[in-house]
Amino acid sequence: MNYESSITAEAADSVPSDLSGVRADKPLISRRVALVGIIVIGLLLAIATYVVLTGDDGAAAGDDNSQAPVVTVVAPGQTTVEGMISAPGTIAARRAMPVGVVGEGGRVVSVPVDAGDWVRQGQVLAVIDRSVQSQQAQAQAAQIAVAKADADLAQANLDRALQLVERGFISKADVDRLTATRDAAVARVNVAEAQLRELRARNARLNIVAPASGLVLERNVEPGQTVGAGAPPLFNIARGGEMEMLAQLSQDQLARLGQGVQASVVPSGSDKSFTGQVWQLSPVIDPQNRQGTARIALAYAPELRPGGFATAEIQSGTLVATVLPESAVLADDAGSFVYVVDDENKAVRRDVTTGMNTRQGIAITEGLSGNEQVVLRAGGFLNPGETVNPRREES
Repeated sequence: MNYESSITAEAADSVPSDLSGVRADKPLISRRVALVGIIVIGLLLAIATYVVLTGDDGAAAGDDNSQAPVVTVVAPGQTTVEGMISAPGTIAARRAMPVGVVGEGGRVVSVPVDAGDWVRQGQVLAVIDRSVQSQQAQAQAAQIAVAKADADLAQANLDRALQLVERGFISKADVDRLTATRDAAVARVNVAEAQLRELRARNARLNIVAPASGLVLERNVEPGQTVGAGAPPLFNIARGGEMEMLAQLSQDQLARLGQGVQASVVPSGSDKSFTGQVWQLSPVIDPQNRQGTARIALAYAPELRPGGFATAEIQSGTLVATVLPESAVLADDAGSFVYVVDDENKAVRRDVTTGMNTRQGIAITEGLSGNEQVVLRAGGFLNPGETVNPRREES
């Protein structure tokens, strides 16, 4: 067999007569392939460079957290805080002394003092008419003179009788009678003098005097007014001008206080603060409102007006606790709570127990160690388990 003649005429006709064109296109295709490869390699290098430079941020950009709300968090830690109890109350005189009629009374002649005046002990506050009592005292003084005259006469009779008895003209019985007469006359003198002293003491009690030095708070009498025993007090005096605040506190707050603790009192309508000291705690609790009274002693100041309203900040000791601003602590029917951001950036509800209020914020006694990331603001708009983007703020 002859295999060299296997190509037929038809196949020979299908072979191009000029193969130079095919060989000419091969270099062009190779250049295009090389160009595409260079572009692909460049894109890969660019992507790799972006990933290296952006690191985790690039992954976060594609994560769902990029759409989460941004919240401000803080790790509060623990600190020693001074507890403060804020309490309302009223200003009053620490030792108020109502002054009324001591004697029988009468018509008021003059009132030399007014409310707001300082008086000393024994100073006359009001003068009551004593014209009748003065005449009675003068009459009693005349009775003393009469009694003394009778006593002198009785003594003279007794002296003469003693001289005659030695001569035997008068009996001893007569001498005894004259001695008794003399003694009775002397006794009448003593009685008259005692009655005069009584009248003068009664007359002295007609004047209304200050029982102690202090500040006159009230004056309830005017000249021409008739006063008597059993009438309402005519004056009210704050002894020494000392004031106090009657702070109303709950039973729990009273349990945290002791006598001698410092307090700052601010009267209503004033921005001036006055330093005082708790000198007495109420021994009983009002069964109606479950409150007691802490009495805060204050020195006199014109701004402290009895009956006025005031607010007290009372120191209630120190403690070590986590302190958060009020915006971080929320509350509902279940109690107080905060939102803590966990390691997965999710908001987790954390129930807490609140303590005293301080100038720095609210003390958290239970529920936090101080190392958590606590949401400071906008916690009321979060839901438990919600993903957030925490933004750290220094405590």
